[in-house]
Amino acid sequence: MSEPHKFTQTFTAEPHHIDELGHVNNSVWVTWVQTLATAHWSAIADPAHQAQFFWVVIRHEIDYRGNIAAGETATGTTYIPGDPKGAKSIRMVEFTDADGKPLVTAQTTWAMLDRESGRLARVRPEVLAPFRS
Repeated sequence: MSEPHKFTQTFTAEPHHIDELGHVNNSVWVTWVQTLATAHWSAIADPAHQAQFFWVVIRHEIDYRGNIAAGETATGTTYIPGDPKGAKSIRMVEFTDADGKPLVTAQTTWAMLDRESGRLARVRPEVLAPFRS
């Protein structure tokens, strides 16, 4: 199997992202995980596959190792590390601060659905092929 294609996006903490502890709220990190994954799909997937399928999260596993305050940035990197299992695919997400220090890591499980039927769809190799370098 070839190396996974890594996709990167930068996020800036805005005042409404900040919780009573003075840093980005955990729910915001979850939103950023989903935003990053969706942007990766939109940027890389075959347009025909984007028209035929969509993805939903069925599981998040998140480790919080650090945080940022309002005005600071986090760089998110995501990739698909292995082969799908039926309709499910694992996605890794890593956020680092401006100095490269790890902040948040996540392993999310996504299920692919057929847009027309709304039913689970087996992830075929050609759907994930663009996500391999």
